[in-house]
Order: sequence, then structure tokens, then C-alpha cells
Amino acid sequence: MEPAVLVLGGGIAGIQAALDVAEQNVHVYLVERSPSIGGHMAMLDKTFPTLDCSLCILTPKMVDVARHPNVELLTYSEVIDLKRANPGFKVKVLKRARYVDESKCTGCGICTKHCPIEAPDEFNMGLSPRRAIYIPFPQAVPKVAVIDYERCIRCGLCQLACEAGAIDFKQKDQELELQVGAIIVATGFRQADVSALSEYGYGRYPNVITALELERLLNAAGPTAGELLRPSDGKAPKRIAFIQCVGSRDVRLNRPYCSRVCCMYAVKNAILIKEHHPEADVTIYFIDIRAYGKGFEEFVQRAEGEFGIKLVRGRVARLEEDSSTGDLWLAAEDVSSGKVVMERYDLVVLSAGLVPPEGSEALAKLLGLSTDGYGFFSGPNLKLNPVLAQDGIFICGCAAGPKDIPDSVAEASAAAMEAVNYLREVGLL
Repeated sequence: MEPAVLVLGGGIAGIQAALDVAEQNVHVYLVERSPSIGGHMAMLDKTFPTLDCSLCILTPKMVDVARHPNVELLTYSEVIDLKRANPGFKVKVLKRARYVDESKCTGCGICTKHCPIEAPDEFNMGLSPRRAIYIPFPQAVPKVAVIDYERCIRCGLCQLACEAGAIDFKQKDQELELQVGAIIVATGFRQADVSALSEYGYGRYPNVITALELERLLNAAGPTAGELLRPSDGKAPKRIAFIQCVGSRDVRLNRPYCSRVCCMYAVKNAILIKEHHPEADVTIYFIDIRAYGKGFEEFVQRAEGEFGIKLVRGRVARLEEDSSTGDLWLAAEDVSSGKVVMERYDLVVLSAGLVPPEGSEALAKLLGLSTDGYGFFSGPNLKLNPVLAQDGIFICGCAAGPKDIPDSVAEASAAAMEAVNYLREVGLL
């Protein structure tokens, strides 16, 4: 059995775990099902409460993990089978065909310019198109193109344009068999589907967007080059409302839990809007502000005092669209005054909660892991050892439940050290 560690998930938690294990001179297989590592953090503009550039923090770690001699990066891949070998595990990984030779592709992007087929860009939350052959985002690691085979019409224009000769339509999926001593699960989260909450009109009203869509609109590398423009008519909104606890703290959806990050990312994005447009009127409708971390409360106070962001305690009952303008009427209870308010806004942002990613249930069954009542991975004693799932398998980051970036990184480092110690305990190191 090889003294190696398998890390599932290439977001910030998976990257940190892989780096920490690799620094202990242990081989790491980092498996990510997307074409690039980076996860959701790569989609963010700034981080709270410091307003540091998200990619400025993340990109060096992405490069470090890809270049580390002890890390083998398996992107566009996923685990399809696993068996205990005592000690360790025998793992089968499906590496999907990119139809682009990774060893030849230079990431120049010329192929994408010649592709005639457009599809919604997942990285930009569908707010802009991408080509059927594409590089996920400018800082992608590996910076290698991938062909969306379902949308590709096999016209061959990308193949003709590629001077490196990297396009290979004969490429096949591969099944890799790995032997590892321990596994770290860092599969992250997905944004809650808020379309089921009909009172907010998401999917029906174009000017109702989610927080991740707003992140992309505020990002200089996003679909509008950092200009906040509302989807219906491309105009800059003057009045913006945030609605908190959408898709979490909701017993109707079996999600009574708090997603922990929503209050702070709403305050952060409200500040970013005011920095872009100081004249904008920004209001956050909340149940209660949960500013529990270092500097979080001061951040909220700064939003109110320095930027003039309004915080209204009260549940939003419904949104209704003015079909002639695309503006939105918002009806809410203002608890402080005891009145029902009806306000008009140009843009409404839903602070969607965090839920387990697609495939978590199947992965839990494959790994033999237990989950809590909401689908997040859990262990035998989360209070005494929050990263232990079972012997040889460890969990970290949002795979175990909603948390922010610093907590995810801290848990990733803990899981990495637990995994290395486990290898020593079973005699693999």
C-alpha cells in the first residue's frame, strides 16, 4: 500500500490540505471534478472583513499545489469506486476526456476565438456565454482548454487554429487505480436553489439575482468587467436590496440551520456596491445579523456608519415586478417600527444559503460515511475531533457544514495532520 493521501475537492480547503500533507513529504492525489481547481473562492471578488482580493490570496496557493513535487493533480476527475485494503484504500478514479492534450496545450486561448458555438458560462453563473472549447477562467490551474463535447459540433476549427496540435477528438475517458493510505474529503458546497421560493420570483424576475451572481457582476474579470449592471436592461441600479436567510433557516426546506457566511458576504457586497456607486441606496433586510468572527462586528458598524448602508430587521414577505420598468416592489415587516413597508428597488439580491454539493449522497455511500440531517458529512464525535469521519477518512471545510474561508483553511490543516498521523499509526510512514 502506497503511503499516499487522496484529497477529494480542489477548493481552498482541498488545496490547503494537499499542501500541508505534501509538505510532510507524503504523496498526494488531489482530485477535482471541474476542469480547474479553485472552487467557489475563485469566483469571489473580495473577502470579508478585510476586503482583500480573493484571487490574490487563492492563486498563489493554486500554483503552489500544482507545482509541488509531492502533489499529483487530477482535474476533471471523480472517484467511482473505493474499497478498504486494511490498511488503506484501493480507489478507482474516472478521469474524463478533455479532448485536449494537457501536455501540449499552452493555454493561449486561440482555439476559443475560432469556436462558433456558445453556451452559458458556469463560472460567470450563466450571466455571459463561453465557447464549446474554453478555459474556465483566466487564472485556471491547470490552464488547459476543455471541450464541452455535448455542445461541440466537431467542425474542426479549433483543431485547425491550434498551433500546438493539442486538440484530440479521439481522446477517451480513463480509469485510474490508486492505492492510498488515507482520504481527506473537501468537497465544499453549492448555493441553495432559491427558485423554489416563489415569493421572491427568482428565475421569473430578471432583476432578482443571487449573491454569487452579484459576485461575478462586481468582479473586474466578470461578465460586465466589474460594472454593476442589472440584467433586464443593462442599467446601473440606484436602489438595491439584500434579502437574508434565503434557502437556510427555513424549516419548509428542512434547512433550519444558519449558513454562517450570508450576513457577512451581504455586508461585504453592500460595501463594494457603495464603493462603486456612492450615490446608491442599499438596504439589507435581515432576521438577525450574525457577526461572530474577529473584526466582523466592526465591519458591520463600518457599513452603517461610513457607507450609510441601511439594516432593516424584518422578514421579506414577497417581491412583485413592475412589468413596465423591471423594478421590484418589496413588501416586508420592519420589526423596529412594527409596520409593514413597501419599497421599490431596481435590483434585489438573494443571500442564498449553503447546501451540500450534488453527488454528496452518492459519495457518502461510496465512502461509507454518515451524514447529518441536511446532507453534510459528519463523524463520530464532532466536538472532540471535528475532522474525523472514520478510520482513515477525514473531512474539512464546507463538506462538514457551512463555514467561512479562514475556518475552512484551519480545518483543512487539521485534517492534513490527522491524515499524516494516521499513516504513521498504521505503519505506512
